[in-house]
Amino acid sequence: MTRFAPSPWLSALLLTLLTGCASLVQKAGDRFADNFGAAILDSDDPASVRDGLPAYLLLLDSLIAGQKPGEKGDAPLLLAAAKLNGAYAGNFTGDDHEHARKLSQKALAYARRGVCLLDSELCAALDQDQDHFAAVVASRRDAEPLYALGTAWVGYLQANSEDMVAIADLPRIEALLNQVVALDPTHDHGQAYVYLGVLNSLRPESVGGKPEQGRKFFEKAIEISGGRNLYAKALMAQYYARLMFDQPLHDKLLEEVLAADPKAPGFTLTNTLAQTLARKLQESGKDYF
Repeated sequence: MTRFAPSPWLSALLLTLLTGCASLVQKAGDRFADNFGAAILDSDDPASVRDGLPAYLLLLDSLIAGQKPGEKGDAPLLLAAAKLNGAYAGNFTGDDHEHARKLSQKALAYARRGVCLLDSELCAALDQDQDHFAAVVASRRDAEPLYALGTAWVGYLQANSEDMVAIADLPRIEALLNQVVALDPTHDHGQAYVYLGVLNSLRPESVGGKPEQGRKFFEKAIEISGGRNLYAKALMAQYYARLMFDQPLHDKLLEEVLAADPKAPGFTLTNTLAQTLARKLQESGKDYF
């Protein structure tokens, strides 16, 4: 897991905000978050996304601050804001670990709030023991809230990887993502499999890891994307191939990432970032193997 001039759409949103109509603001905010998230994923300019996204994160914060407590209709905006904050924390904070921790904490808080508005039973289970939590998650039939919460939780774990309390929540994260793929394997282009691939490849089998299962998850993500998900290949090289000291696989995956055209609907930004990661892994691999 590696550490995103206002448009006419934004101008229209600001005009809507000035009308003071709460219902229109909510609908505009939801559409804005969804459309903006899609635009980010199709960008081939990570530097512009990195520099421009903070202003939009503040805008989402302001929309959320204006929400009335307890309204179920507020959940989509909370979940969208969780995704964008988590994406920025995981990809654009560089060596600023404190910034990453703050953004990932905010992302997880937004995800929890959104889930609690949608599902009171799952909300209550967040504070219950692991077995009860897993049972409640396994009974859910809507993948999106589980996915939003699970991915925000992954980002929080990534930013707090030395915190044993955060690490202890790993089984809960896996329960959420396993249920996502059980309900809808193609959700978010199969990205849940990428997260599961990383989580299962963090440790050798001798100390509780499941790297071969991790490999299957990575391969499933690649299959679902028709080979367009270059980040799945780069992370498979970083986590699985290096854990197993499989240099031929490591080098093959990175060569495929670098040879591919990064532009693909829904993948362009992550593919561009994957190629940057692949170059770094190629260089560091000279000393690793």
